[in-house]
Amino acid sequence: MLTSKQRAALRAAANTLDPVFQVGKGEIDETLIRSTADCLAARELIKMKVLDNSLYSAKEAAGILAEATGADVVQVIGSKFVLFLQKDKDSKFTEILK
Repeated sequence: MLTSKQRAALRAAANTLDPVFQVGKGEIDETLIRSTADCLAARELIKMKVLDNSLYSAKEAAGILAEATGADVVQVIGSKFVLFLQKDKDSKFTEILK
């Protein structure tokens, strides 16, 4: 679980990121979950976008994907949300999370 100070630092780091995935009108399926998990394993911090025609709100999609991947929801604003999953070692966010 992230503290508010850690969450604020991660929000600041995610500010310049572009969304790497879009949740469209289809279901959140295993392919999207697996792709999100792989991306989190590589980057640790990712931003995603929910399209207007999606069945999910950004908050719902963030919750589903965070639960499925074991990540933390850092931020949900409008149609975008940020997920974070710290690596076991060699994390570039070690200083932020102390």
